[in-house]
Amino acid sequence: MILKNFIVFEGIDGSGTSTQIEILSKKLPSTGVKFHTTFEPTESQIGKFLRTILKGDIKFDNRTLAYLFAADRCEHVFGENGIKKMCSSGTIVISDRYLFSSLAYQSASCGIELPKTLNSFFPLPEILFYFQINPEISLNRVLSRDGKNTEIFENLEYQKKTSSWYEKIIKYYETNKKNSENNMHIVKIDASKSIEEISQIIWTEVSKLPIIKL
Repeated sequence: MILKNFIVFEGIDGSGTSTQIEILSKKLPSTGVKFHTTFEPTESQIGKFLRTILKGDIKFDNRTLAYLFAADRCEHVFGENGIKKMCSSGTIVISDRYLFSSLAYQSASCGIELPKTLNSFFPLPEILFYFQINPEISLNRVLSRDGKNTEIFENLEYQKKTSSWYEKIIKYYETNKKNSENNMHIVKIDASKSIEEISQIIWTEVSKLPIIKL
């Protein structure tokens, strides 16, 4: 099922999704539409717990991580004042990461079947922006950030595996648009382009949403 007014940004660490969401959030007020930006893991108690795990403070089996990410997402989407409710009320919701991250990152560590099952009942976004980038370049960006503590997945080998899984997953959704309910609009972005070029591509696509009247 497609959730109208829902936009997702995806890509491996350091691909530039957060930067572009910040730019988009500065453009949207001029349209007069209501919008909300968010991210995963969330700021819920489950999300905060996940971040301690990602920092390496606590160790869990990779399958447990898959369950925790799905639980955090369930509250994010269906919880009180969650994504579904906001989108249904006419608010554009923009999320930095969503189920595609779980399918890529968790598949790289515990195989596709568990994350596929856990995420099968979540709605798809109206627009998915997928940032493609060389893992070596993206990881260098991550490691160059001031005050950045490396997370457990932020190593070159894992990022290469995750990037490969992202490509497989995006291809799956591109080739399995069986009906209008699965007709998610996928926009692939060359994340090596300039920030300005990328932001223009994104704005061109977002401005096409029926809810936006320019």
